[in-house]
Amino acid sequence: MSIYVGNISYQVTEEDLNSVFAEYGSVKRVHLPTDRETGRMRGFAFVEMSSETEEEAAIEALDGAEWMGRDIKVNKAKPRENNRGSFGGGRGNNNFRDRY
Repeated sequence: MSIYVGNISYQVTEEDLNSVFAEYGSVKRVHLPTDRETGRMRGFAFVEMSSETEEEAAIEALDGAEWMGRDIKVNKAKPRENNRGSFGGGRGNNNFRDRY
């Protein structure tokens, strides 16, 4: 499982996140997504820790905390949804033919 860290400064580095989360346990991995076209940080990150207990301690302590001038959002990461469907993404009751 991993932790979602949102509303972070665009200047945050992997080392910054590693340092903060290391106070709550062993950090296995830090991932800072960037925009494909601009290469700019997207304002959120994912942190993986060695145990669920460590993750819960970090979430409890850091969610809503002010860090680098921002109130960060820290919670368990949700599984990634596949949002790359076809135009309209219609399934079920969204069928154009059924409405007209």
